[in-house]
Amino acid sequence: MLIKSAILMFLIVAIAMLTGLMASQYPPLTLLAVLAALVIFTLAFLNTEAGLYILLFSMLLSPEILISDPGGTVAEARGVTIRLDDLLLVIIGFSWFTKNAIHKELGLFLRTPLNRPIFYYVVACLLATGIGIIVGRVNPKTGFFYVLKYFEYFIVFFMVANHLETKQQLKRFLFFMFLTCLIVCVIGILQIPAGGRVSAPFEGEAGEPNTFGGYLVFMGALAAGILPTVPEHRVRSFLLLVLLFIIPPLLFTESRSSYLAAIPAVLALGLLANKKVIAIGLVVFGLLLSPFILPSNVIERITYTFEQAYYPGQQVEIAGIRLDTSTSARLRSWQEGLQDWTDRPVLGHGVTGYAFMDAQFPRVLVETGILGFMAFFYILYSIFKVAFANLNQLSDPFYRGLVKGFIAGYIGLLFHAIGANTFIIVRIMEPFWFVVGMLVVLPKLEANEEHPETDAWETRAGIERQTLSDRLPAPFGGRRLYP
Repeated sequence: MLIKSAILMFLIVAIAMLTGLMASQYPPLTLLAVLAALVIFTLAFLNTEAGLYILLFSMLLSPEILISDPGGTVAEARGVTIRLDDLLLVIIGFSWFTKNAIHKELGLFLRTPLNRPIFYYVVACLLATGIGIIVGRVNPKTGFFYVLKYFEYFIVFFMVANHLETKQQLKRFLFFMFLTCLIVCVIGILQIPAGGRVSAPFEGEAGEPNTFGGYLVFMGALAAGILPTVPEHRVRSFLLLVLLFIIPPLLFTESRSSYLAAIPAVLALGLLANKKVIAIGLVVFGLLLSPFILPSNVIERITYTFEQAYYPGQQVEIAGIRLDTSTSARLRSWQEGLQDWTDRPVLGHGVTGYAFMDAQFPRVLVETGILGFMAFFYILYSIFKVAFANLNQLSDPFYRGLVKGFIAGYIGLLFHAIGANTFIIVRIMEPFWFVVGMLVVLPKLEANEEHPETDAWETRAGIERQTLSDRLPAPFGGRRLYP
């Protein structure tokens, strides 16, 4: 207790001295930014849940700052941007690490089935990028920031998994996730009358409609999975409102990758529904009816893929069908990436060590080699394994609805990744890994509800809460989540 009091006193004195120093040497705006960061740090330190609420709102409602201009052959089209949510995540994450350092009994990481694949992928990316920096293929600053952005959503995952204890917490987190989604959908709808493609707020001048579309597919699947399981009328109305508001901006993103993702996501929801025949019938009927009810811009965007005017040497033909220049460029990048991967097959060229590729799977292969590619697929497989294990194990309809919605959204994102860097886009991956953090603790929540007087879930498994040092040999060890 004396040590903790001394640490707290030291922090207070250090903050006071730092504030006085900055007040005398820096402009007021800088001082306000630092004070805001200290307030958020303190709030997140005292209440981790409050910090996670702030993070939820910032995921789609934060501006970006360009800190590195594109340039050079190794960083082609790779301007590094930092968003407000990146900075908030650093602050909140640091407060979480500090809190765990002081209260060691909390444990730093839960031991989950995803820890090992995450560890392997982290190591593969660090090795590939480190070697790329040493031999000059990777710009150190660009590579560092990109790798850091790749890993920040893993911190989100561990923070949520460590903190989530009750069903009411889970519902509050989901409410704020859907409220944020509703806000950005309203902003997207307001863009429609101006023409052009709809994008999320604070995406810069050009915007990123493809990113916004992938996010909307995932959130729509979550809402659709939970909706039938909620008995409260007001909650059902809220989720239905979210779904209705998702549709217009999704259509007007004119993102073909998002349209492609929506189809398997909806089909998966039908297959996972309790009344499969009716659900699949409605899905098929909707797909057949879609050419007659979809807005003209959506139909034109889809048909543009096959009906673009002829551009000699820029379009790929498959089975006599000529594809548009954008799709052709993606296919060529796949082909070139697979060819160049063979030059460095084990660890690849390093993150940002190869030309820009707007496709997830060949990009992982060419940047991190076969080792990183295998680790990446190990993560994808492990997420599926956890999701379906929970679906078979859980009995609570709400939990099962959340898992079904997640599986459908996850399948949609896998298809979205064919034409986008879906699994490294922060605005998609932060909410995705937030939900994955929820997913891995659902058996614990349900067991604790059945035996509220004790931590029956851990007792039944014969497991005690442990700190990181207690499980040091295991990758990202800590409190075990699964026996």
